[in-house]
Amino acid sequence: MSNHAARRAALRSLLAAVEVEAVLVTDLLNIRYLTGFTGSNAALLVAAGGDHRSTFCTDGRYVTQAAAQVPDLRTVIDRASAPALVREATGRLGFEAGHLTVADHTRLAAIGTAQLVATNGLVEQLRAVKDADEIQALRRACAIADDAFAALIADGGIRAGRTEREVGLDLDERMRRGGAEDPAFETIVAAGAHSAIPHHRPTGSILQRGDLVKFDFGARFDGYHSDMTRTVVLGAPQAWQQEIHDVVLAAQTAAEELVAPGTTGQQLDRAARRVVEEAGYGDRFLHGLGHGIGLEIHEGPAVAAAATGTIEADMVLTVEPGVYLEGRGGVRIEDSGVVRASGYEVLTLTAKNLLVL
Repeated sequence: MSNHAARRAALRSLLAAVEVEAVLVTDLLNIRYLTGFTGSNAALLVAAGGDHRSTFCTDGRYVTQAAAQVPDLRTVIDRASAPALVREATGRLGFEAGHLTVADHTRLAAIGTAQLVATNGLVEQLRAVKDADEIQALRRACAIADDAFAALIADGGIRAGRTEREVGLDLDERMRRGGAEDPAFETIVAAGAHSAIPHHRPTGSILQRGDLVKFDFGARFDGYHSDMTRTVVLGAPQAWQQEIHDVVLAAQTAAEELVAPGTTGQQLDRAARRVVEEAGYGDRFLHGLGHGIGLEIHEGPAVAAAATGTIEADMVLTVEPGVYLEGRGGVRIEDSGVVRASGYEVLTLTAKNLLVL
């Protein structure tokens, strides 16, 4: 079976537990995961009875694309994709409650004879554990980001006198030239006091000697996202800058060494947070430790104090502690990596020492 057929089979194995005879998939990323289709309008009916009872639907703009990307399913062409499939369904039909508005549910419930049954996160549950092709795409996305950042540094692109926005655009273009479809998200370049803002958006602020400069960026490759944060300093670091960098790196190391199948997001978060608290900066670690990545930049599993569930082999997640001193500066160090039986395989290979530029 193709990966997509195997994923649909895995989804079918979950349908009995939620007591439905089929599930209507309307989230476009979930449809891409299950079929390979990358267009902007589609719905998918996955029947418990197998692919021969399942149907894909899109509109007339995508006839050729659907034939190429979804050759192994019956295809219906209808602009109103979800209603078209609901009309064909009978019995108990699951729908993605997290991706359907109340208005859309009301509209679909009035169509045909199927009884709509809310389901939650069935496809996302499968997406949390990556297959070999997904891990390869994520590995490539991480390599593109690593290479672009290395080239930016080598060419003197991070220097006093440039603005945050100029540096960010430079890094984005290097990722595109290196093979990225696009940046994985809006690149963060945060200099000086701005580095103490966890999700600062680049501005016309000028980089200056003595600044910490925090970079949070990634590449999207074949639909999959990388995510990495590194912090550099322009000129010799002050003692407090080196200190908080050392604390953050120690916290990240403590958590990464703990990553293994069977651990929890809570345990990983606690391991990192304990290091930061013991250094006296506990109230300056302002966010959870990490998150899963894949077709979305933030997806399961959660890696935070309130996270539930256990970490499984072949999940891909970030580990990203930070310390932020308001009005002065901050440090975050973030890796993306794969959970293996042997531990955490880091995919973001840029060195993590405090780089002096």
